[in-house]
Amino acid sequence: MRFKTRGVTVAAVVLSLGLSAAACGGGDSGSGGDEKKVTIGMVAGWAEGEAATALWEKMLKDKGYEVEVKTLDTGPLYTGMAKGDVDLFLDAWLPGTHEDYWKQYGDKLEKISVWYDKAPLTIAVPEYSPLKSLADLKGKGGTYGGKIVGIEKSSGLYRVSKEKMLPAYGLEGEYEVTTSSTAAMLTELKKATDAKKDIVVTLWRPHWAYAKFPIRDLEDPKGAMGEPDGVNIVGREDFSKDQPEVAGWLKKFRMDDKQLGTLEDLMENKYKGKPEQAVNEWMQANPDFAKGITG
Repeated sequence: MRFKTRGVTVAAVVLSLGLSAAACGGGDSGSGGDEKKVTIGMVAGWAEGEAATALWEKMLKDKGYEVEVKTLDTGPLYTGMAKGDVDLFLDAWLPGTHEDYWKQYGDKLEKISVWYDKAPLTIAVPEYSPLKSLADLKGKGGTYGGKIVGIEKSSGLYRVSKEKMLPAYGLEGEYEVTTSSTAAMLTELKKATDAKKDIVVTLWRPHWAYAKFPIRDLEDPKGAMGEPDGVNIVGREDFSKDQPEVAGWLKKFRMDDKQLGTLEDLMENKYKGKPEQAVNEWMQANPDFAKGITG
């Protein structure tokens, strides 16, 4: 579930300025009816979205498309799609995690496809933790500094953890779901597991952290974190009508755990900050993947 994550206000202002310019005829965001230009919105730190975006950027460019990737916080990204300023978002968690955004903007958006169908929100701890269930957190706030390490405040994961999970298990007042960035949360997780210290973090599957760190999920007997979502491709209104070729390709896109996990690992670990190299190596190892989608 990934923007320089504390930049919600800045991102919103920049987006607002961009939309104003477009209204005056000076904007070049979004592709409208331009068949060879696609703008993809991405939330930084959400590994599955970064991986899918980098992969599609490569595949579309290979087919002669001009691709612009805009890194935004979740709220401004949905706003941008609703305004027609962003064509696609490949990491929309529906129906649960992004429920609020869909209620607000869904009538101006288009669901194109689900490319990963079982994506749960989780609360994770180190393997050496004595905790087995979310219910075990009760009365142990002092051990964990009264905090569950969260990610961006604009994320659905933060909302669900704070507004549903804490009250469901009677943890309000004892724990706070902190907000930072996904990258900062992962840094804290690494430091804690390296030192064999206690920590509780908000997380989700699929995520490369499960392979990288000695962690596991706490059981959720009350189902407070919700049913697993599907990871959706969502477009601006009329995207499929304006871009039928691309929409047709997107509808054929699926990734399984092995495919996604290996790409995430390359992007987040071997080629950190160099997504093009990660995608190139992954596509060399999976030569038939793009052919099965774009021909």
